[in-house]
Amino acid sequence: MDLRGLEQPEPLLRALAALGELANGEYLHLLSNRDPVLLYPMLAQQGFVCNSRNCAGVVHVLIWHAGDSTAEQASLASIT
Repeated sequence: MDLRGLEQPEPLLRALAALGELANGEYLHLLSNRDPVLLYPMLAQQGFVCNSRNCAGVVHVLIWHAGDSTAEQASLASIT
């Protein structure tokens, strides 16, 4: 989900809405212009984990349900 160029709070709202549709075995890949630091505690509260990386000014955030090893492995494979 490409969130680059959106005004606040739209990126956060879109990310949270997409998490509601995330099935087991799936992960969400967010692209952002900045590190979504407000999102991280919300993820933990809702039972998600994430991995983030900054690549050439684009922040990639991969999110999956905590304990979902299928989604975790798929997300990690997508960034190697």
